Amino acid sequence: MRFAHLRRADSPVANLAVVEHADAILVSDLLSDAPASLQQLIEGGDELLAELRAALSEGSAPRHPLGDWEYSSAVIAPPAVLAVGLNYAAHSSELGLKTDAAPTVFTLWPNSLTGHGQTTSWPRALSEAVDYEAELGVLIGTHAKDVDEADALGHVWGYTVVNDITARNIQFAEAQWSRCKSFDGFTPTGPFAVTADEIPDPQDLHIWTVVDGHTVQDSTTGQMVRSVAKLIAHLSQSLTLLPGTLISTGSPGGAGYSRDPQIFLRDHSTVTVGIDGIGELTTHCRILG
Repeated sequence: MRFAHLRRADSPVANLAVVEHADAILVSDLLSDAPASLQQLIEGGDELLAELRAALSEGSAPRHPLGDWEYSSAVIAPPAVLAVGLNYAAHSSELGLKTDAAPTVFTLWPNSLTGHGQTTSWPRALSEAVDYEAELGVLIGTHAKDVDEADALGHVWGYTVVNDITARNIQFAEAQWSRCKSFDGFTPTGPFAVTADEIPDPQDLHIWTVVDGHTVQDSTTGQMVRSVAKLIAHLSQSLTLLPGTLISTGSPGGAGYSRDPQIFLRDHSTVTVGIDGIGELTTHCRILG
């Protein structure tokens, strides 16, 4: 199944919906005591998801054309957003950074979350070196603590697409990376979150980025230095991964910073990151001042 948070253009209220082809079915039309968000659905566990599947199979709920809605972030109010840096050798090399023996992990702040088709803006005075990074997002489904690699994928609820937008000048000026990647709107996710059964192998997915009509990243998740299972196992040794936690698993080579000439997101740029089997996530850019 695939889910989205959808809202009317004239309303800030996000509605959790099941997406089938070009239609949306509101979860509130399927269940009397419906979860209001993906987070609540994940916290409801397998039983709630099974109940939702059964209600959907009855086929009586109204359907709405997707084109009538705007998208909010695929994840809203997760317990944590954990980002993994330098998880593709090509990206580490192009940034001139070493892939360490252990993953580089940092947090992204909740204000950075935004949805497909939305506009992300930032002050020119803060950065004219804003970059894109296509990433596979992993959603934890059940509490994970001291998990073995062999069992790690069993704790995954599903997957989404993440664009880990980064102010490179701040990244290389500060010792930690949270601020440079957590401007308002710097973590678009979506359009959809898909359940784990839709993705048989998270290490066999085509991942790409298109900026202003030009393909700038074109790779596969099989190029990760550490697989999704390895990352979950590693992270769970030091903290309990709670249901709904989003893990952004790193970006392949092709970042704008490393190109000659460099490519940064400009005023009125449009950037689309995509992953096969999940979807394409588009962000419009505005530079203020």
